[in-house]
Amino acid sequence: MSKKEEFKEFVKNNPNLLKYIRDGSMTFQKFYEMYDIYGPSDEAWNTYLKKEETVSKTAPASAPTFTDLFKMFKNIDLDSVQKGIGNLERVLGVIGEMGKKDATETPKNEYKPRPIYKHFED
Repeated sequence: MSKKEEFKEFVKNNPNLLKYIRDGSMTFQKFYEMYDIYGPSDEAWNTYLKKEETVSKTAPASAPTFTDLFKMFKNIDLDSVQKGIGNLERVLGVIGEMGKKDATETPKNEYKPRPIYKHFED
């Protein structure tokens, strides 16, 4: 088993490490470097594993609080959201214009055969 696969198993066995990744204080890369240097059973993991265990014992799974929601919205880049909304509006405008053109387009004249006695627009 490779070191990478061992690390995956370690994270699966300790899912409380994911909380640190979600709140932005750690990354998978940093955890992998710690795992690579210290291994799975070193004291370096105590701060991440024990702290989470005490929190999970004291606070059972509950709905997110206002503070949690505020932290989540604090990390959102409003400029990128505004750009995304602007792009969506432009796309919808283009699609709307295409729909208008199709609706206003006049039907093509039906084919009228040229009279037999008329040659080359005589």
